[in-house]
Amino acid sequence: MPSETGSRHFLERFSDPQAMAQYEEGVRRFVPALDALHRMAGILLAERVRQGGKILVLGAGGGLEARALAKAYPDWSFVGVDPAQQMLDLAERTLGPLASRVEFVTGTIEDAPEGPFDGATCLLTLHFLDARARQQTAEAIRRRLRPGAPLVVAHSSFPQGEGERHHWLARYAAYAKASGADPGDAENARAAVAASLDLCNPEKDAGILSAAGFQGVSLFFAAFTWRGWVGYA
Repeated sequence: MPSETGSRHFLERFSDPQAMAQYEEGVRRFVPALDALHRMAGILLAERVRQGGKILVLGAGGGLEARALAKAYPDWSFVGVDPAQQMLDLAERTLGPLASRVEFVTGTIEDAPEGPFDGATCLLTLHFLDARARQQTAEAIRRRLRPGAPLVVAHSSFPQGEGERHHWLARYAAYAKASGADPGDAENARAAVAASLDLCNPEKDAGILSAAGFQGVSLFFAAFTWRGWVGYA
């Protein structure tokens, strides 16, 4: 199954010390408007999250979104879940003193506390799973949310038709190069995504969230090969 292979490939990459040392610089070169994405995620959560809210952050390795949310909303606390212990260690370093407001959990969504949580994020993560595993993960998140609580997701999602996939992956690499990535690294990343990830088009990704039981699923972010949605438990 492509997604299983892809998950292993990228989990190994996220366990590599050199890759971790360059994580923040690298992700900014491949994901347009990353800071704006984090800011928008916070705004969407804050529409419904009460004061003193508790937020589930699935795919918390690296700590960038948790840091942005913790800075912007000082009364919130977080549970950060990621399968790569090394990436959670990096998240703790990235957060610095803010890490005291985060409970770190090594594992998948099934290892997360039952909650209920007041909101959840899953950023740059679900594209590592195939469609069935994405829906199962979304269902598991929904079970851990209070009724009406928001889920904010964003990941690689773009047209997958004949010829379209290749064209969009070329744009993915071109953006990274234009942002300062080494051309060889950008092409290697493009080839790894093409070979290892079982990607979906935006319509299917939105449908997966709806099928998992989320209401009012709507697109809020679109930047080259990346899409983001908000939905409500």
